[in-house]
Amino acid sequence: MTALDPAETYRQEAQELLEQLEQALLDLEHAPDDTDLIDSAFRALHTIKGSGAMFGFDAVAAFTHHVETAFDLVRKGKIAPSRELIAVALAAKDRMRLLIEQPDTVDTTPGDAILRDLEAIVAAPEAPIVPEAPSSAQAKPSATTWRVRFSLAKDAMAMGTNPLLLLDELRTLGVATIVARTDGVPPLEVMMPTDCHLAWDVVLTTGQPRSAIEDVFMFVIDDMELSIDPIDTTSDATRIGEILVDRGDVRQEAVDAAISSQVALGTLLVKSGHLTEDKLAAGLAEQQHIRVEASAAKGAAKAAGQGADSIRVPAERLDELMERVGELVIAQSRLTQVAAASGDMDVKSIAEEIERLALALRDTTMGVRTVPIGSLFGRFRRLVHDLAHELGKQIELVTIGEETELDKTVIERLNDPLIHLIRNAIDHGLETPEGREAAGKSPRGRITLSARHAGAEVLVSIVDDGRGLDRNRIQARAEEQGLLAPGVKLSDGELFQVLFQPGFSTAREVTSLSGRGVGMDVVKRTIEGLRGKIDIASTPGSGTEMALRLPLTLAIIDGLLVRVGTGRYVLPLSAVEECVELSVEEDARSRGRSFLNIRDDLVPFLRLRELFQASAPADRYQKVVIVSSGDLRVGLVVDQVIGNHQTVIKSLSKLHSGVETFSGATILGDGAVALILDIAHLVELGMAHESRLKAAG
Repeated sequence: MTALDPAETYRQEAQELLEQLEQALLDLEHAPDDTDLIDSAFRALHTIKGSGAMFGFDAVAAFTHHVETAFDLVRKGKIAPSRELIAVALAAKDRMRLLIEQPDTVDTTPGDAILRDLEAIVAAPEAPIVPEAPSSAQAKPSATTWRVRFSLAKDAMAMGTNPLLLLDELRTLGVATIVARTDGVPPLEVMMPTDCHLAWDVVLTTGQPRSAIEDVFMFVIDDMELSIDPIDTTSDATRIGEILVDRGDVRQEAVDAAISSQVALGTLLVKSGHLTEDKLAAGLAEQQHIRVEASAAKGAAKAAGQGADSIRVPAERLDELMERVGELVIAQSRLTQVAAASGDMDVKSIAEEIERLALALRDTTMGVRTVPIGSLFGRFRRLVHDLAHELGKQIELVTIGEETELDKTVIERLNDPLIHLIRNAIDHGLETPEGREAAGKSPRGRITLSARHAGAEVLVSIVDDGRGLDRNRIQARAEEQGLLAPGVKLSDGELFQVLFQPGFSTAREVTSLSGRGVGMDVVKRTIEGLRGKIDIASTPGSGTEMALRLPLTLAIIDGLLVRVGTGRYVLPLSAVEECVELSVEEDARSRGRSFLNIRDDLVPFLRLRELFQASAPADRYQKVVIVSSGDLRVGLVVDQVIGNHQTVIKSLSKLHSGVETFSGATILGDGAVALILDIAHLVELGMAHESRLKAAG
């Protein structure tokens, strides 16, 4: 796979910086005195501008410069981060994204309008001044002193990197002492003018974390030498000999010998050849810096030095890795089958060891593909912010369980359904401030996004504290559109599923947000395409909950392999509750009723032989696999329960995509194909069958 070009690398990094900027701005609206948020926004703007100029995105750099200047004034306490400024900054952030994604954009009118609004806010004589922060120890974050040593790749400047910009960025983080090392500069006659031969030693005292220093080098870090080490300035280790040994520039034995000669240590080390003049100058500069910043806290210096190692990997590589792991699981299944038929104990031992390793590799790979759902939840803060202003409503967004991890593919495909559900909750569910006060509620409405693990599933819910769903109105509209028979009695859960019918809407008028009956059917299809399910619960006057049940991954699941006739099928193990035997007598008794008594609970069951029209004779002792979907249970009658099976899910072809009974297929150890049963659909069939029997009885 070819490496990303610099422009694409910048786009990826800028995307993260823009998200960081948006989150900081939205938080700043509620906490305008938070200096950390102001610094975070300024740093994101500064990096977008500097890197944009470095990689040829001149329009981005020029536009961002004006926004950065405004936030520099905020940072210096000259203007306050008002709601008006934050609104303009959010619009500017959208403009930056457009300029990054479409650098050839020629329409400058929107950008000019944003800059005029920004200039009006900054230049307004009535612009509030932020009071000076108290000079107490609590007002300033504790600072850490770092030793930053770096040398760029020889071709760095030819590739567009300007070392002076990197040094300027380091200066913006705090107090910096910079020394250039020239010991790597070759003689003039062999020097290449386009090569970078210098190295730099920087001693930096800053309240920013280690990651902020690393961010300065984010675009060149793969091809350079960089070390970032905290310096303990709380001790007395400020003598030049100790500093040079700690830096690794000279050995302790040489220092001891120089000290014993009673000659100036640095001079003697240079004369003896143990040290270059450049390294001595850098060490002396560090010594002076430490003495000046001697008041820095020792505990803060150590705490800030802890940074997690990470590496950026293209998403397609993870997809390819998952494909290979899936093929390995299939091959391992075949090996296990061969070993079971062999009498060779060595073969069986190797098969068991490979099975253990394959399962461990599968779990590790699936863990790499999972990301916290908080990365998805964070995108909706801007949506709620903008819609609240557009509709004149006061809305608070609360997120719970942001650390819950989910397959990245599921998260990507979950974005659009959640946007639609949140928009519906804001437009239809939450009342206006006046309406809420009239109902005895707080004028500020609340939308809660939550996520949690439940076995092999993740439960994601969207809850609002609005007016709730009007059951009578939904039923009347459904009957009017011919979706329900007049007067039919349904439970709340069954009735609310009508909302997912194409074209269904209870809105009295069409707005820019909703009312056309388009979207909820797409939401349900998308969730079911993820092998998930969506349920609705609502209490009039109190609010509505949309609950989504989603699988942890779309790639590999644990399954239960069963046989029906001569065909083999896979049931997702997460949906299986238990297996019981269906005797000949009980089978004969249940003909026409199809109910089992499971611990005094009547459970309807489906004969898969009849459903699949199996022609082979039935086994004498058939088995019933009890499966569940939500709160509903149904039994599936099979001829044989074969056992657990690591199931690598393969999608059905477009020709078979309309077959609702199956959600996919998998390859067995002997190379045969087994279909994966869609539990939710089979449970619906079982419930419908039960309803027909009750009606007939």
